[in-house]
Amino acid sequence: MNADFDIYQLPEEHEYLRQSVRELAEEQIAPHATDVDENERFPQEARDALTKAGFHAVHIPEQFDGAGADSIAACIVIEEVARVCMSSSLIPAVNKLGSMPIILSASDEVKKQVLPSIASGESMISYGLSEREAGSDAAAMRTKAVKDGDNWVINGTKAWITNAGVSDWYTVMAVTDADKRANGISAFVVHKDDEGFEVGPKEKKLGIKGSPTRELHFTNCVVPEDRMIGDEGTGFKTALATLDHTRPTIGIQAVGVAQGALDASIAYTKEREQFRSKISDFQGVQFMLADMAMKIEAARQMCYIAAARAERGEKNLGFISSAAKCFASDVAMEVTTNAVQLFGGAGYTRDFPVERMMRDAKITQIYEGTNQIQRVVMARSLIGR
Repeated sequence: MNADFDIYQLPEEHEYLRQSVRELAEEQIAPHATDVDENERFPQEARDALTKAGFHAVHIPEQFDGAGADSIAACIVIEEVARVCMSSSLIPAVNKLGSMPIILSASDEVKKQVLPSIASGESMISYGLSEREAGSDAAAMRTKAVKDGDNWVINGTKAWITNAGVSDWYTVMAVTDADKRANGISAFVVHKDDEGFEVGPKEKKLGIKGSPTRELHFTNCVVPEDRMIGDEGTGFKTALATLDHTRPTIGIQAVGVAQGALDASIAYTKEREQFRSKISDFQGVQFMLADMAMKIEAARQMCYIAAARAERGEKNLGFISSAAKCFASDVAMEVTTNAVQLFGGAGYTRDFPVERMMRDAKITQIYEGTNQIQRVVMARSLIGR
């Protein structure tokens, strides 16, 4: 055997990163997680701690004042924060989602205007694709942008926008040529102070209550022409390319919350006594824990592989990115539900974190494309459509 065989092993710096983020998460984020959920407030403590440590947007390239971390490093940050607080993990996750269209397709001028402020933590960025009527059929969006001199004027509404109201920047998709449908959609960078832009009230949600979800309203919103991302009509392609890079981050977020639920379950079952025995001594409980851990590890590896392939810039990422997100989020829902079961009646109360974790896990099966849509993407990839 060869102890130096490192072909399928994370480098030491990634393991050091995990240790650092875990310590930060347990010491500075976990103590506030219950309060964040109960009071449905933004986890400012988490933002401050992540920004101070440089973990809020590690993916920003070095030439734009970022850390230039790779995709797996970004996944590790999100995973470890989600292990203790899903709402807080949406700070690094959505910073990546909102900025990836810019990194992938924007001009250097737009990159220089936006990315350094994300890298420094001065600003956050959100992603505006979804609309209530379009739903999973994102190409059927109704938000429109019309050229007016040196500006674009946007009208319409985007829905379910994560961290809206906290972010300063928004990547927004709008129709610029309705006759071309998907090929008539363009991408823009909108700033919170742009004329005609405002955010709606917070949605009342099942989970991730600390991360505000709002609509974006555009009423003759004026955006300079140089803030278009890429060429006119390429916005939808950019949106899809972005999701190839960010669906693994949702998968790893799901892995993180599942790991947190498993850790809590192991600790609880080793202390809880029934019939004069620790319930962890019961084979039925052991089988549940074993299945939970097995599926989490499988999901983790799939997410890392998807992230690595995206980092290399491989083509045809659709299958693996959708598979990672779909599998991991289904695992997270199963694991957190079983965690509540293992806690029994106590698990159904807010005295323990597993009920919050179960509520938070559900959204991973929905956002960035429902798992039904992920299966459509995978099937089309398999049959060549």
